[in-house]
Amino acid sequence: RPRSHTVTTTSSSFTANLSASSSTLAYDREFLRTLPGLLMVAEIVLGLLVWTLIAGTEYFLYPAFGWVMFVAVFYWVLTVFFLIIYMTMTYTRIPQVPWTTVGLCFNGSAFILYLIAAIVDASSVTKELDSHNYNSWAASSFFAFVVTSCYAGNTYFSFISWQSRTLQ
Repeated sequence: RPRSHTVTTTSSSFTANLSASSSTLAYDREFLRTLPGLLMVAEIVLGLLVWTLIAGTEYFLYPAFGWVMFVAVFYWVLTVFFLIIYMTMTYTRIPQVPWTTVGLCFNGSAFILYLIAAIVDASSVTKELDSHNYNSWAASSFFAFVVTSCYAGNTYFSFISWQSRTLQ
């Protein structure tokens, strides 16, 4: 003899709110007009120069350039990720994340590790090491210091933002 089953379905307000809020994606074009936004674009462009100048050489033969490549590619990818988060205003949809602290930690660590990488890059460039890669490595060293200064500027702005949030 067959049994009868009762199935009850309920709708979650979380899924209703999620679907309603994800249908419109905000875009903040004013962010690129701010100094932190401009610095972030400069970090992406100049960071791309750093790692492509090294990637075009036999950097894998020299561990120092491997370290520079790691730092340059790692922070390039993360900077692109954060630019997308700021441009789409995703940070407003995830208020549980302390974005000012995350920004300060990101920019501070990028500044410190890029400074180390730039110093390593500059100190590893010698004509005796590999003369046909000299110009690429020298240029990457220059751009690494420029990117470092961009991250230093964004670290400063992140600190000011973080400090104003903690004083409230």
